[in-house]
Amino acid sequence: MEMSLSRINEVTIILYAVCVLLYFIDFLNNNRKAKQAAFWLLSIVWLLQTIFLFVRMFETGRFPVLNVFEGLYFYTWVLVTLSVVLNRVLKAEFIIFFTNVIGFMMMAIHTFAPSQYESAAVSSQLVSELLLIHITMAILSYGAFSLSFVFSVLYTIQYNLLKKKKWGKRLLRIEDLSKLDHMSYVLNVIGVPMLLLSLILGSIWAYIKVQNFHWYDAKVLGSFMVILTYGIYLYMRIVKELQGKSVAFLNIASFLVLLINFFLFGSLSRFHFWDS
Repeated sequence: MEMSLSRINEVTIILYAVCVLLYFIDFLNNNRKAKQAAFWLLSIVWLLQTIFLFVRMFETGRFPVLNVFEGLYFYTWVLVTLSVVLNRVLKAEFIIFFTNVIGFMMMAIHTFAPSQYESAAVSSQLVSELLLIHITMAILSYGAFSLSFVFSVLYTIQYNLLKKKKWGKRLLRIEDLSKLDHMSYVLNVIGVPMLLLSLILGSIWAYIKVQNFHWYDAKVLGSFMVILTYGIYLYMRIVKELQGKSVAFLNIASFLVLLINFFLFGSLSRFHFWDS
C-alpha cells in the first residue's frame, strides 16, 4: 500500500511539472491552448491528490494533518485547489504560475522525504527515483537550450549572408530569420521552467543525500546562474521587445554560461548531480 501511494504521488509530480510548464508558456505568451491544457492537467493533479487524501483518512481514521508531512500534503492540496478556483475566476497568470511553483515544491518535498516512510527500501527507492526525475528534466532542458543555441547560430549566419548579399544554396537551405528567431525563443520558454523544476528536485535530493550540503556549492551557484542568464534573455525579449541579432547573441552567450556550468563548475563541485 505504501509503495502504491508513493507511485500515485510520483505520477502526480510528473503531471504537475508539465502543468507548471504550460502555465509558464501561458504566463509569457497569453497562450489560450496552453492555459486550457494546464487547467485540465491541474484538475487531474487535484483529483489524484484528493484520492490520496481520502485514502490516508481511511487508513488513519482521522483527518491527516497531525504531523509535518501530513500538514505539508494538505497545504499542497489547498494550493492546488486555490489554483483551480483562481483559474476559473481570475485572469491572473502571474499568480497562478507562481502558486503552482510553490505547490510543486511542497508536493516534491512531501513525496520524496524519506523519514515519512516506514519501509527503508521504499524510502531508498524513492530517493533514487527523485534523482532520476531530476536528471531527466535537467537533460531535457539542456536539450531545449542546445536547439535554441543552434537556431540562434543559424540566425547570425543567415543575417550575415543577407547583409553581405551572398545569395546561394546555403542561404536557401537555412530558414528565414523570423522563424529562426521565433524557434530559439520557444525552446527557451520550454527550457527555463523545466530547468527550474529540475533544480527544485535536485535541491531536495541534495538535502536528503549529500552531507554538509551548501547553497554556495559551485554546481548550485552555476545552475542558478544559468537560470538567471536565460531569465535575462526572456526579460529582454518580452519586456524590452528585443529581437534580431542582439537577442541572438544574448542567447548564444547564455548557452556558453550553461556549458561553463556543466563542465567547469561540475568539476569544482563537492557533488555531481549523477551521484546516487
